[in-house]
Amino acid sequence: MTRRGLSAETCDALSGWDLLSTWAPEIQDTSTQGVEESSRRRGPEGLGVRECLSLRAVTAGYEGAARPQLREVELRLGAGELVCVLGPNGAGKSTLVRVASGLLAPWKGSVHLLGGPIATLGRAAIARSLAVVEQMQDLAMGFSVREVVAMGRAPHQGTWMRASESDEAIVDDALERCDLEGLAHRPAHALSGGEQKRVAIARALAQGPKVLLLDEPGAFLDVRHQLDLYELLVKEVKERELGCLVVMHDLNVAAQFADRIVLMKDGRVVASGAVEEVMTWQTLKETFDADLYCGLNDLTGARFFLPMRGGAHPTKAPVSPDDPDPTRS
Repeated sequence: MTRRGLSAETCDALSGWDLLSTWAPEIQDTSTQGVEESSRRRGPEGLGVRECLSLRAVTAGYEGAARPQLREVELRLGAGELVCVLGPNGAGKSTLVRVASGLLAPWKGSVHLLGGPIATLGRAAIARSLAVVEQMQDLAMGFSVREVVAMGRAPHQGTWMRASESDEAIVDDALERCDLEGLAHRPAHALSGGEQKRVAIARALAQGPKVLLLDEPGAFLDVRHQLDLYELLVKEVKERELGCLVVMHDLNVAAQFADRIVLMKDGRVVASGAVEEVMTWQTLKETFDADLYCGLNDLTGARFFLPMRGGAHPTKAPVSPDDPDPTRS
């Protein structure tokens, strides 16, 4: 990688949000400038924040499918908000990410990015405002970690893909934030699964998005790097006013870091709201078909959840008194 820009081999390796099939004509397509201003409205929970992403009565599925994977989904994401989407396998969480990112068109309803219909935007315009970290990483062989992270700058560089000093500084910053400086010149495909996940997140941050969508970002990460990741996401969301939507399975991590929880089951949103409103014994049991012990961390005050075998009921569930918890003695 040189400051003259990305090599031809690098361009050939780009995929997905790296705009593989839409490189030349759409790199100069309609910007999302102006659209952002129209999104300044009351936020998802009635707060005075800018709405940066919304799904409006979305029903969606894959070609040839007999039934949709998403059914009448309503979801709002505000700037400066980290929303965690939870649900059992097959609930439609990954499909939600693909629809929200514009990669899968809804059968019914609409998706709005920064206030405007995402269907009217080209791939490059979307990529300048929205970044995705998918569940499985497929990093191109033959490229260093730094080169892969630098691919995140492609939507901002014009037809000839020339990297500026500002681009280089942004890449350096993304590497540092994701603790990848020591791996910058290593082949990306030779890294462990957890390290590759951090590379993908660094590339997304280098993209400079207003909206960040992540599908199971904590998968393959050890405890330290998982905590570091979510601390980083919270910092990015608050300092840069990003809208961040995270699909995950870890109830405890979600309860500790999320501003808002969305629960999904059978392609529908079954609950949405603050942690203490949504993550109750009864709601989680109905969503996951499993009994959970719901408690409070004495040190942090955050809720925690433990699965119980065979439907066993605890004799005491130390949650707030106003929580309607049938396990309470």
